[in-house]
Amino acid sequence: MSASFDLGPPTRSARSLFLESQFYSSVQWPPQNTSLEGRVAIVTGSSSGLGLEASCQLLSLGLSSLIIAVRSTEKGEQVASKFRAEYPKSKIQVWSLEMESYDSIQAFAHRVEVEISRLDIAILNAGMQTANFSTTPSTGHEKLVQVNYLSTMLLGILLLPALKTKSPLGTPGRLSVVSSGTARGAKICTPKGMAVLPALDKPSSWHPVERYAVSKLLGHLFMVSLVQHVSADDVIINLVDPGLVKDTGLQGFAPLPVRIFFYCFKAVLGRKLSVGASTYVDAAVVKGKESHGCYVANWKISP
Repeated sequence: MSASFDLGPPTRSARSLFLESQFYSSVQWPPQNTSLEGRVAIVTGSSSGLGLEASCQLLSLGLSSLIIAVRSTEKGEQVASKFRAEYPKSKIQVWSLEMESYDSIQAFAHRVEVEISRLDIAILNAGMQTANFSTTPSTGHEKLVQVNYLSTMLLGILLLPALKTKSPLGTPGRLSVVSSGTARGAKICTPKGMAVLPALDKPSSWHPVERYAVSKLLGHLFMVSLVQHVSADDVIINLVDPGLVKDTGLQGFAPLPVRIFFYCFKAVLGRKLSVGASTYVDAAVVKGKESHGCYVANWKISP
């Protein structure tokens, strides 16, 4: 199973866990001798926010090659040009990835198989929040569940063969999927006799804050199953929670009063962007096989 599962459920309230996370957790930066020379990484959703900052931190550790996987290649190229100027020894590529499209995800994974000879790290950061119920036309699934859960897990599965075979012998590939502590408070209620996904596709079950949490809970449940089929000797897989972080665009969807509230809320309680992104680097670079199948929050394996 996993060490997180063995820990059992948290015994303290969500509020207590949140406050400890934001105010009483010590930042764990990578050891000073950490070097990513020769390594290749993919970071999805890396044109802004946590994905961009995590990419920058990987490059600062000597990462040899970075694939910026983004919806807008124009924005991706703007980021890449800055990275190329700052890290001239690193190879920076921008690849198109639309998380609402299975075709785009499959094409991206095929490109990984065909075009690159090495892959060490994949950080699946791309995600979304929205204020209104909508479905993805090509699948019929509610959009938050589609992007944050179904598409993210599909991409992770499709990258596993490359992470296994294109990483050096004896050094497992690394797959870190971005999650959220909101999953701990999520509830899934379905009408009697109805499966979970069809129930979540109905507007009557919709609430934006609750649905975001549910989309992350589904990822936790999926992880428990996935790691039973993947050896940590081949690929180390974990979930990583950056905590509440300032200067991200996750609430950019909301009406102005809600955006103002979250801006003030995060200004008081949020972590700096660099601190939030350091959790990604910790999970994908520093943590070892002990984190396989685990939920990594506050730089440690958590329930």
